[in-house]
Amino acid sequence: MCTVVIRVPEPDAPAHDRAVRLLAIRDEDPQRPWRPLGPWWPQTHPALVGVQDVRAGGAWLAADADAGRLAVLLNRAETLADPSPASRGGLVLARAAGGRWTDPPRTHGFNLVDVTDREAHLLQWNGITERETAIPPGTHMIAHDDLDDPATPRIDRWLDAFRSAPPAAGDAWWEPWLDVLDTSAGLAADDDEAIVRDNRPHGYPTQSLLVCVASVDADGADVRYGELPAPAAWGRVRLRPPERRL
Repeated sequence: MCTVVIRVPEPDAPAHDRAVRLLAIRDEDPQRPWRPLGPWWPQTHPALVGVQDVRAGGAWLAADADAGRLAVLLNRAETLADPSPASRGGLVLARAAGGRWTDPPRTHGFNLVDVTDREAHLLQWNGITERETAIPPGTHMIAHDDLDDPATPRIDRWLDAFRSAPPAAGDAWWEPWLDVLDTSAGLAADDDEAIVRDNRPHGYPTQSLLVCVASVDADGADVRYGELPAPAAWGRVRLRPPERRL
């Protein structure tokens, strides 16, 4: 039930506007432990930083800062073929490290946003079939269904607001998007149109817990992390760089 906002530049964008910009809000069970953005895979993926799922060892979001690659995972509605699925966090690590898979994933359904220099793709798996599509230039939202899906209430309500608030110039380019989150937080967290969410009334244990922003261009990937003051409670987060390397 996570939410991603992403802006892909036009092919002929000026030099100062060639980065892919991304804002990702993680919804997860607060009782499922995680580690903040950091270098948690020194043996298997030493180049990556990410938000680690402690229980399964994978990542919700991971990036190779030097290579300019990033991947982030969202749940998706599914028709499950495998009764004992594997963790999806390993797919995030593989994609952020530049890997690809040829066999169908043995996991629950997902939307995986894959970002490289000036490009982004959406990988979708519903437990039976998979699909990969390029995300076109412009500002988009992704949740648990399709790209910019108007059937998802929070996308229908807030996509135009994000499109009307392009990233600011300078280091804190994400501030206009946080302004949209400020406004959206006027809704109750269990409202279908809320972005910062409490999904328990909808039958899921997940709540919004943290925010990451990322800028990916030819110079690499700059990723920042901030935790909400409490589950499903929005507060203007302080976004910070990854933890130091182990």
